[in-house]
Amino acid sequence: MKVGIVGAGSIAFGAAAYLENAGHRAMLWSPSGERTKRLATGEALIASGALEGTFHPAVAGSAQQLVEANDVLMIALPGYGHKAVMDAIAPFIREGQAVLISSHASFGALYLNRLLAERGIVVPIVAWGTTVTTGRQPSLVEAQVNTVRSKVDVATVPESLSAEGLSVCQTLFGDRFVQRDGILAIALSNLNPQNHMGIALCNMTRMEHGETWPQGLNVTPNVGRLLEELDRERIAIAEALGLKVRDIFEHFHLSFHVPKDSVSAMNQEMHREGRGGTGPATADSRYVTEDVPFGLLMTVKLGELTGRPAVLHDAGVRIFSAMYGRDFAAENTLLDAIGMSDLSLERLRQLARDGFEVSTEARAAS
Repeated sequence: MKVGIVGAGSIAFGAAAYLENAGHRAMLWSPSGERTKRLATGEALIASGALEGTFHPAVAGSAQQLVEANDVLMIALPGYGHKAVMDAIAPFIREGQAVLISSHASFGALYLNRLLAERGIVVPIVAWGTTVTTGRQPSLVEAQVNTVRSKVDVATVPESLSAEGLSVCQTLFGDRFVQRDGILAIALSNLNPQNHMGIALCNMTRMEHGETWPQGLNVTPNVGRLLEELDRERIAIAEALGLKVRDIFEHFHLSFHVPKDSVSAMNQEMHREGRGGTGPATADSRYVTEDVPFGLLMTVKLGELTGRPAVLHDAGVRIFSAMYGRDFAAENTLLDAIGMSDLSLERLRQLARDGFEVSTEARAAS
C-alpha cells in the first residue's frame, strides 16, 4: 500500500522505515519542507537499532500531493502540530481514505472528523494510544529506532468503521493492535504525558544544561512513585467512564518486555538491558511542549467532566507554565476547536462513538 506520512521527525522517519521494510511505499511531507530537504535530493534514510536498513521514501511537496498520491494517510508529528496539518489535508481527503493518528492527542480525531463531515466525507480515522516505534533522529537522514512496540491500543471514529480501520493498521504494521472501547479509552491509554511529566519535572536541570543522561536509570524510586500516583488519577477517570485501560505496570511490561515490578524497578531493568533510552537534552522537548498542553490538560478536562479531579495532572500544567513563563493551558487549540468546554459528558460520548453529523446538503454536494 502507499502511505502518506504527515511529519518528518523521529516517529515519522521510524514509520517510513518500518513500512518500506515491510514492502509498502512511504511518502513523507514536512509542512515546513525543511526536514525533508536532504531526502528530496535522493539521499537515503538510514535506520538503525531495532530496525536496520537503507530506504528511499518519497517526498511530497504539498499536502495536496501527499493526500492525492496515497491510499492511506498517517499523522506522525507532535500534538501541537495536529490542528494545522489537519486543516491542510482535510480539503483533499477522499471517501474511504483511512487516516491513522500516531499518536492521538486531545481528541484530534474528532476535529478531523468534523472537518470532513462539513464536506460530506466519512472515513475511518484511527486513533492510536501510542506509536508503533520509539526512537531518535540523529540527523535528517537517520532514524534510530529504539523499540518496536508489541501492543498498540487503537479506536476508530466513527465506531461503525472500526473493522475497516483495524484491518488497515494490521495490513501495514502487523498484528500488534488492540481494539479499545472508543477514543475515550484511547485518550486515557496514552501514558506518555503523565510519565514524561514526572521524568521532565524531576530532571529539568539536566535538560536545561543539555546533559546526556540515561532516562531509565533516573526513574529512581521517588520518581517512580510519582508516576504511579499520576497513573492512579488516570485509572480513576477511566473507571468513572466504565472503561478498562492498562495501568502503568502493564504498559511497561507489554511495551518494553520487562517483568512486572515497581515502575522504578522496571525502568532500572530496561537500563541494565541497554533499552532505558536517553532523556531529553533540551528544555524545548515534546515531553513538555507537547505533552503538557495536549496530554495533561486533556486528562484534567476529563477529570472535571467525570467528577474525578486529576489534581496532580493539573498541578503539572500549572508548574510547567510557571517554569516556562507561558500558559500551556491556552496553547491547546484542539479542545477549543471541538468546543470541549461546552460539551456535556453524554454529548462527548456520542461524538466519540458516531462522530459529527454529516448534513444532507454536504452529503449531496460530495
